[in-house]
Amino acid sequence: MTPEILLTFGIIVLTIVLFATEKIRVDVIALLALLTVGLTGLVSPEDVFSGFASPAVITVWAVYIVSGGLFKTGVADMIGTRIARLAGHSEPRLIAVIMLVSGTMSAFMNNIGATAVLLPAVVGISRQSKVPLSRLLIPLSFASLLGGNMTLIGTPPNILATSLLADRGLPSFGFFDFTAMGAIVFLTGIIYIVLVGRHLLPVLQTSEEQQTQRLREYISEVRILPNSALVGKTLAQSRLGTDYDLTVLSILRDSVPVGNLNRDTALEAGDLLFVESPITGLLTAQTRLGLVIEADTSLDLETLKSEDFRFVEATLSPQSRITGRTLRDMRFRNRYGFTALAIWRQGKILVQRLVDVKLRFGDALLLKGPHHRLPALQESNDFLVLEPVSLDLRRTNKAWIAVGTMALVLLLTTFNLPISTAMVIGSVLMILTGCLTMDEAYQSIEWRSVFLIAGMLPLGMAMENTGAARFLADQIVSFLGSFGPLAVLAGIYVLAGLITQPMSNAAATVLMVPIAIDVAIGLGANPQSFVLATVIGASTSFLTPVGHQANVLVFGAGGYRFFDFLRVGWLLNIILIAVTLIFLPILWPLFPK
Repeated sequence: MTPEILLTFGIIVLTIVLFATEKIRVDVIALLALLTVGLTGLVSPEDVFSGFASPAVITVWAVYIVSGGLFKTGVADMIGTRIARLAGHSEPRLIAVIMLVSGTMSAFMNNIGATAVLLPAVVGISRQSKVPLSRLLIPLSFASLLGGNMTLIGTPPNILATSLLADRGLPSFGFFDFTAMGAIVFLTGIIYIVLVGRHLLPVLQTSEEQQTQRLREYISEVRILPNSALVGKTLAQSRLGTDYDLTVLSILRDSVPVGNLNRDTALEAGDLLFVESPITGLLTAQTRLGLVIEADTSLDLETLKSEDFRFVEATLSPQSRITGRTLRDMRFRNRYGFTALAIWRQGKILVQRLVDVKLRFGDALLLKGPHHRLPALQESNDFLVLEPVSLDLRRTNKAWIAVGTMALVLLLTTFNLPISTAMVIGSVLMILTGCLTMDEAYQSIEWRSVFLIAGMLPLGMAMENTGAARFLADQIVSFLGSFGPLAVLAGIYVLAGLITQPMSNAAATVLMVPIAIDVAIGLGANPQSFVLATVIGASTSFLTPVGHQANVLVFGAGGYRFFDFLRVGWLLNIILIAVTLIFLPILWPLFPK
């Protein structure tokens, strides 16, 4: 083993560890890997930044723009609202229809986009059908990952694998070359979830229900006494928030909610205030301001509502620019008119000093605000409101233009136009026809994924340049070769599936495809067969909620615990290994005739 191979392996191990610890953003880790292979000379200066001009990267950002056009014109929403009509209230039928729709959409738009646009509709379906949301969201996420295997643009691993094969001068994949094997994998996943997996799905309270239950400990009813220092003052003048850390959620006056609650609302003797606060602040305010805590304290969101206010649940969107920022930093209340009452994060409920909590992707927020400000929150690229989105917020008059543009892209690929060119044509048409503005196009792109892929590609080059990929391929063949080529294929699949758990499927693909190609060449086998097994394995991010962004997105909304994904996903992974080993050699023979 040469020093260059040892250095390459060291960089790979360190990169995987950083991905697994989640201490640094994934795109920053990828850029660190890029700089490391460049500074150590494992990749030439000319190639170290070549990933940003890669056709695979160009295709990925163009897919995001086209997906954004389908979202902004309401095409995705229209599909989502029809799920309930097809499924009725039967849980197995609901799961099957949700998975079919999610997977089919994911075949023509990115995985996380398909999950994001259907999530509000599934929340609404859960409320109508009384089927717990926790029984529907894992199937939604898993289906988006499975459905992405059916076309070239369905998932970044397919795009990357095609590009890496072409870079080696080997036969590559066309747009629908993935469809037959991908459809078998997809349908297997649906059958498993409907017949077996749904019995392993938890029955949980939603994050909103859990937050509401926990809020009872922190929301109190206080009555303003006649001699209170607050009588005649406005909410702004009361300094309840500044001095006592009290947030007034609602006011009942003569048993009637006070409408249009704002900083200029005047307080009167006898008013009943619903306040959220730590107990220390509440006791201090009671003593100094002339308040009395009502003995019968209970929280009912319906009681707190008035005609002008409503409670909604929202999560950070995939394109959110506020990850790592606080509500105070972004002036959330001034911008949207909503107040955060609680944050659900990885099984924990945060209720204190929420304005200073740094937000993370996957957080679910319980919000209260005026009804007329809800459209602004729904239209925000930073938040995804977990309820059916009103279609009048979309450019529905351009829906058929968006559908036609997508159809044109598919048609162009059948004439052997490079997929990167076809997708860029589609993204430009989305802008020229008004389906998206240029600003919205930029906002539609998941830049973290773009930088992640572009940053990881040079590490794949380093594996080739140093012979590290060849070395690993020889070890795999040496270890499993005596058991036959099918065992080697299984080893490649399993290794890709394990690597994708702590890191993204795109990063796993960049690392594994060069190894798969060299293994196939060493066996005299068909590289396409081994690469296809690799991308299927890299898309099986079913064991943890952090394995893929689609899982992260539903984790908070469904109120899941960390190991709920493992409980449902481990058997699915084993079944998919068996299905792949049976059908892949039939559809893509391991050895050319």
